[in-house]
Amino acid sequence: MLLPQIYYLDNDVVFLAKDLIGKYIFTKIDRQLCGGIITETEAYKGIEDRACHAFGGRRTKRNEMMYAEGGVAYVYLCYGVHSLLNVVTNKKDTPDAILIRAIHATHGEELMLKRIGKAQMTQQVTDGPGKVTKALGITLADNGESLQNKRIWIEDRKFDLSNTEIINTPRIGVDYAGTDALLLYRFKIFI
Repeated sequence: MLLPQIYYLDNDVVFLAKDLIGKYIFTKIDRQLCGGIITETEAYKGIEDRACHAFGGRRTKRNEMMYAEGGVAYVYLCYGVHSLLNVVTNKKDTPDAILIRAIHATHGEELMLKRIGKAQMTQQVTDGPGKVTKALGITLADNGESLQNKRIWIEDRKFDLSNTEIINTPRIGVDYAGTDALLLYRFKIFI
C-alpha cells in the first residue's frame, strides 16, 4: 500500500525515521522498476538540529525543498559527488527530513548493478546513501519530486519486523554538530 500523503505530515521526524524501517522504496524511471526494503535511515530535526541543513532557520537554494510540505524528495549533492535522497516530513515551513541511508534490494537488481557498475548483488551495493540514490536512478533532477506519484514512492508491504532488532545509534559524519552529533537519530536493521 502506497504511504498516504498524511503519513509524511507527522510532526515527529524521529518517529518517522524509525517507522520507515521495513517500508519499501521504489523508483520507475524510463519504465524500469527497481527498489527494496529500507534498512537504514537518519532523522534531521529542522531548525533546532545542528546537523540539519536548516539549523537556525537557514534557508538556501540547496535546502529550500526541506521547507516544503512533507511528502516530497529532498535530493542534494554531497561532497560534490553523491546525490543523496531525503524524505521531507512535517508541515510546510518546518524543515524536517529523513535521509535514506541503505536498502535491501528486492526489485530490479540487475538494473541496480548496471547503475552502480558492479557484477554481483551484495548488501554493499546499496549500503550507503550515495549508493542507494545511484542504484535507484535518483538524481538532482528529482529534488522536489512528490512521493505520491509513480517515479519515486514508498509502500507499506507489512514487512515483518518482529524477529528483527532495530538498532538505534548516533548519526554518521556529523561530528561538526557538537552534542547534536550524539543524538540517537539513526535507525538500522540487518536482513
